[in-house]
Amino acid sequence: MNSMTLFEKKEIPVENGELPVKTLEEENNRQKEPANSEPLSYPIDRLIRKYRESLAPRSRSEVATIHVDEIASKIAFFYEKVRKIIDWKEDNLLRRNAIVRILKRNLVSEISSLKFIKVDINKVAEPLVLELIRGGHLPNDEVPEEKITEVDKVLKKYFYILQNAPFSTTNSNFLAKKKINFFEWILEVAACEIEEVLAFPAKENALIETMTVLMNERIKIIPADRLTEEEKIIQTYIAAHRTLYDLDDAIIAYHLLKYRYQEWTNPSEDFVKEKTRDIFTIWDGIQDDLVRPIRKEFFGICERTDTSFTLLGDVLDYFQKEPEKLTSAITDRNNFKELLSKFYRKRLATLKNRLFKIAVFSSLSVFVSNWFTYFIVEVPLAYLFLERFSLLAAIVDFILPTLAMFIILIVIKPPPASNLEKVIELTNSFVYKNEEKKIYEIKLGKKRRPLTNFIIAIIYLVVALTFFSFVAWVFYLARIPVTSIVLDTLMIAINIFAALVVRNKSRELTVEEKSSFGEFLLDIISIPAAEVGSWLGNKWREYNIVGVFFNVVVETPFVSVVEFVEDWRNFLKEKKAEIH
Repeated sequence: MNSMTLFEKKEIPVENGELPVKTLEEENNRQKEPANSEPLSYPIDRLIRKYRESLAPRSRSEVATIHVDEIASKIAFFYEKVRKIIDWKEDNLLRRNAIVRILKRNLVSEISSLKFIKVDINKVAEPLVLELIRGGHLPNDEVPEEKITEVDKVLKKYFYILQNAPFSTTNSNFLAKKKINFFEWILEVAACEIEEVLAFPAKENALIETMTVLMNERIKIIPADRLTEEEKIIQTYIAAHRTLYDLDDAIIAYHLLKYRYQEWTNPSEDFVKEKTRDIFTIWDGIQDDLVRPIRKEFFGICERTDTSFTLLGDVLDYFQKEPEKLTSAITDRNNFKELLSKFYRKRLATLKNRLFKIAVFSSLSVFVSNWFTYFIVEVPLAYLFLERFSLLAAIVDFILPTLAMFIILIVIKPPPASNLEKVIELTNSFVYKNEEKKIYEIKLGKKRRPLTNFIIAIIYLVVALTFFSFVAWVFYLARIPVTSIVLDTLMIAINIFAALVVRNKSRELTVEEKSSFGEFLLDIISIPAAEVGSWLGNKWREYNIVGVFFNVVVETPFVSVVEFVEDWRNFLKEKKAEIH
């Protein structure tokens, strides 16, 4: 497949590797370019064109928009802030997570097989959109009412898949756990499409595609026959999602579905039936793509280059109100260098603040769960086994996990001054057509040395056991009940994992990573613990007891209260209007 046509599909005809015929407007813009302009690479030229198209003014005809009551909205917005702490989600996942929660609440009968709870799929779309607006996930008085119809169409497609998935034709021992995982996956993919309908991320999607095309040209597999071109494209595409926007498996799965099946977002009835019959094969194929061992190699390469595309996104935003000036601004190398320097310094200045926010919400989520386990699990267990919490034990129980995160975060330091020039040089190699391409090799089939691997594995295991033993010993010295020592030690692992995630995000502007000896020693200790924390963190999201409690006991009646407040306010407004 020609990398230039990778994401073209039917949008733009490209023949024999030649660029498509340019529009009159583009030609006029070309004529206005400065004399020292340089030709852009095709992916960058396409990125600019797609971005301009996304900003093109829509029809001026009157469109009815959705309005929700401001008082009810404030109440719902406060609740969403609480959920942000409970669910431990980052900003780019909050809206989609809210959609998933709403879907689970409304489709509980399909998930739990409680057939006495009837689901009318025709009555889900409108409350879903209204709830998102009340919660502050979508702007009030801006979402067109016609979006409800589009969301309804999406819901019916995935509801059909849920109802007609061929469970009986799969393994007869199809476990209930796998069925739940499948339902969870379908709902998350559905949430991705609903979010895209309500707030289409044109710039983000275009940047991911551009990064995929440019990196696919530069990544070389050795030997070449160990990976097909299609497999290479898929792994590059996945790595672009993870490194550029830190996107999760659900959105990547949705984009892979769109990439492989052009009809996915606008399907015919026959298409939906066909894909429903094959849905488990499709699901397994995507899951295999997401967990292939070679993904780490692609991730490592893309992580070293994502800074360029992040800054390109900033440049696009800068010209949001004057997109016609984008091409001339970028083709002028000196002007483009000034823009890159400006946005690099701006991001560097705000990096600590953004990392602090991530650290705070990660810590708060763990702190809330620690509080929950302390009073609901640890204290009752301690009393059950005739043990008690002293004041010192309680303080250590809450403070030590946070301290573990703090120690890792204090070693974070900004990139060196020389990093800016390297970023500019790397970005130029992507942007300009005549720049030399740097090739990144991925060597497969390397010979492994069993003895060396065995020794490293033993050291890794010993370090992990030593670390957890030391932490447990500290808790023991604080006279924490034995029943709580295990829980608290595991909580330390989760906090270390969260801290390492934050530390990795601090390198978003770094092109070449140079670790100090102190960081090397810290990695030896922290990474084994973080591995355990990562596993526990994933299980926490999967079995989030606090989240389930809020979904079942709090959220359903809370939504009813918010809807009642809105209805009450509307009633008062009607009565007020009758008073003359």
